[in-house]
Amino acid sequence: MKAGIKKTNRITKFATRPENQNKWHLVDADGKVLGRLASEVAKRIRGKYNPQYTPNSDMGDWIVVINAEKIKMTGKRADQKEYLTHSLYPGGQKRRTFKEMIEKHPDRVITLAVKRMLPKTKLGNKLINKLKVYKGESHPHSAQNPLVLEV
Repeated sequence: MKAGIKKTNRITKFATRPENQNKWHLVDADGKVLGRLASEVAKRIRGKYNPQYTPNSDMGDWIVVINAEKIKMTGKRADQKEYLTHSLYPGGQKRRTFKEMIEKHPDRVITLAVKRMLPKTKLGNKLINKLKVYKGESHPHSAQNPLVLEV
């Protein structure tokens, strides 16, 4: 052993899925800014607030978002933001503005914002299922007793 190097018997502990306590949180999106809400929700779903956070495992909580149609954007973003989809056929590209999306599918606006903040891997595909977004005040997850989360 070289001088100045001390040998220790420390073992790195990686948290696993069964060690996580599944918590449910309720977020009211009324008057909240989309990006700030989405970043906080993505952090909670990923589990980064948890001291036992492990990047390669699901350590996050379940999030229920209500009042999705009342979310807002700052500045001119509501007019300028566009959502692009493509059917993979020639000429199959569709553009929808934020205002069109919030009228027809307000839940997809929040889901897309959070999904794009999660990892683009199998883990990210699992994590996005822990987000439940609803238009209006009612939601079917009252049996889980979600804790109110202020964002």
